Amino acid sequence: MDVTSRRAALTIALGVAALVILVDQLSKTWAVNHLQDRNIHLFWTLQLNLTFNSGMAFGRGRGFGPVIAVVGICLVFGLVLGTSRAPNKVAAVAGGMVLGGAISNLLDRMFREGSGFLGGRVVDWIDPQWYPVFNFADACVVVGGILLVVVGLWSAPHKATSDPV
Repeated sequence: MDVTSRRAALTIALGVAALVILVDQLSKTWAVNHLQDRNIHLFWTLQLNLTFNSGMAFGRGRGFGPVIAVVGICLVFGLVLGTSRAPNKVAAVAGGMVLGGAISNLLDRMFREGSGFLGGRVVDWIDPQWYPVFNFADACVVVGGILLVVVGLWSAPHKATSDPV
């Protein structure tokens, strides 16, 4: 992969990450300002319900926020390096989704009310009621991660058949 391709992949990933961070932080600000004392029922079991998560995804690891944040910071650096080597635009977009979601949740840990070093709690507000409450960043991390796996699986057979032995 040449320098121009790496730069293009990184530009795509960082643009997507910035968009994810913007939408997620705006949606969390809206949730904090409008869901403090009420839930909003949308349809079926889906509702908007404000919660604050001091653990990691799906409410696991409560009380380990600072450790989770340090691991997240390492993940962010790894994602920036990895997305610069994305084999195509879909992988760059997927990497940007994961990167943006990780950074946005880290911003909550750094700047939202909490206890101690990186002890802030992540704002969650999308509540299906049969699944843990989550936010836009969490959804982007999951969808981006799935896309990265699909791209990796799809690219592997093509690469294996196109590489000379």
